[in-house]
Amino acid sequence: MYYTYILYNLEPSAKRKFYVGITNDLDRRIFEHNSGQNGFTSKFGPWHLIYYEAYLSVDDAAAREKKLKHHGKGLSELKIRLENSILQAKRCGM
Repeated sequence: MYYTYILYNLEPSAKRKFYVGITNDLDRRIFEHNSGQNGFTSKFGPWHLIYYEAYLSVDDAAAREKKLKHHGKGLSELKIRLENSILQAKRCGM
């Protein structure tokens, strides 16, 4: 399986709240992001997995990643839904 995933930074001062990527091992990849093994995300952590989609082929996962990264409206709508869910979870003490 291949995964298109979205990470979220819970730090209030973080300039970049979301990161979109693909992997075939979610646990390993999140560890890499949070342990400074990825140049971009090492500057803005800690990162939390908040969303993922599973695909049978790397091509399908990469196509979805590209769509999320480069088609603003789809990602903007998804970000709003995810941020609203996170805010609601915080209010509930999660």
